[in-house]
Amino acid sequence: MGKVTGFLEIDRQVGKYQPASDRIRHFREFTIPMTDGEVKKQAARCMDCGIPFCHGPTGCPIHNQIPDWNDLVYNDNWDEAIRNLHSTNNFPEFTGRICPAPCEEACTLNLEDVPVSIKTVEQAIADKAYEKGFIIPQPAASKTGRKVAVIGSGPAGLAAAQQLARVGHEVHVYERESRAGGLLRYGIPDFKMEKHFIDRRVAQMEGEGVTFFYGVNVGIDKPVQELLDTYDAVLYCGGAETPRPAGIPGADLDGVHDAMNYLVQQNRRVGRENIESVAWPSDPIVASGRHVVVVGGGDTASDCVGTAFRQGAVKVTQLDIRPQPPEKEDKLSVWPYWATKMRTSSSQAEGADREFQVATLEFIGENGALTHVKCCEVDEARKPVPGTEFYIKADLAFIAIGFSGPFETSVVRELGDALEMRADRRGNRSIAADDKDYRTSVDKLFTAGDIRRGQSLVVWAIREGRQAAQAIDVALMGSSVLPR
Repeated sequence: MGKVTGFLEIDRQVGKYQPASDRIRHFREFTIPMTDGEVKKQAARCMDCGIPFCHGPTGCPIHNQIPDWNDLVYNDNWDEAIRNLHSTNNFPEFTGRICPAPCEEACTLNLEDVPVSIKTVEQAIADKAYEKGFIIPQPAASKTGRKVAVIGSGPAGLAAAQQLARVGHEVHVYERESRAGGLLRYGIPDFKMEKHFIDRRVAQMEGEGVTFFYGVNVGIDKPVQELLDTYDAVLYCGGAETPRPAGIPGADLDGVHDAMNYLVQQNRRVGRENIESVAWPSDPIVASGRHVVVVGGGDTASDCVGTAFRQGAVKVTQLDIRPQPPEKEDKLSVWPYWATKMRTSSSQAEGADREFQVATLEFIGENGALTHVKCCEVDEARKPVPGTEFYIKADLAFIAIGFSGPFETSVVRELGDALEMRADRRGNRSIAADDKDYRTSVDKLFTAGDIRRGQSLVVWAIREGRQAAQAIDVALMGSSVLPR
């Protein structure tokens, strides 16, 4: 490593946030970038730890070579740093902003609660690469004559499309919405990642020969069988988008919505699009002047919290059925794996009331409109504790308890029994395919991302897209120079 004693001499630092009172007034990103000198110092903290758990199976799903590009940044070699980073990750400017950073949990320095600021350095490398003009289209030197269709332009579809185009295949991406990105664009709020980063990558991919077809809902507007008949291979990256049913009485009241209806609508507003989405149609939902309750404790729930504050909510309460986790984990029993511990997102820090170990019993209303949420405490088995019922005033509520699988109204319905599906113990459905060849039970149809593995992180989607591209290249050409 460039500075062997860096971890002893330099304190951990990450980008600071704008004050909550300022950032809730807009939907833009609010992290204050660190200077190049500060980033280099943080990269210098990467220690020569022998076994870098940060990019092994316990850390980074896409196996970013973190110690290598930390060393390159420390030595001011930004050009080589982005080349190294791109060798494993097509979109580091996405992951540097929205990945929860399991690599930092697996960092050896996390044994002392001061891990290397890996996510901060990753974002800085990508942003510097654009600033310096290092990121340009990389079209294939020759064409293979093979054509591949990709259904869906989320992170898995985008990663696969770019990899396939770079080895010379003709790649067509079909997207049901009016712009590319999937939930990167329509699910994740702009205050976490502004969407011009997606537009910039799409422009690069178009320069590499990828063709995008927007407003085409395959399986409804265009039969998937037509694609199977036309292309040499079809990759289905439709995501896991069906909200998990909550089974809460009163969910049909005015004012109760699935989280994605709310988030997609606001993201379309910010992007100056019509709020009516193909997949998530809804009347206008605005939290201004409202008492908001968010059911769920994950990232989607947190995004609802931050969005509600920016729309002018009077009060936001978040309900989590899980017990409040400890402030710190037992390192020796958990590290280097992801630990269950108290975490507060930037949105929650903006003023949310958080209730733990609480079940949502019923949405209560008058004249068809939500007025209160009935709750109670639960025991360790998540069963209601008698006599602990209480009510929260609410005229707007969002259900954010995850997703149960893909939409089954398009490709899945068209292919019917020919497409093998599987279900886990919770009843979540996905398309059956392994992570070696990514083939489905339908000839020439491959699948990757959340639609195959279930709802997961953007880093897993990128990894699956890259691996599926390699598998398709092998299927078409007999071998591949693409990495897995």
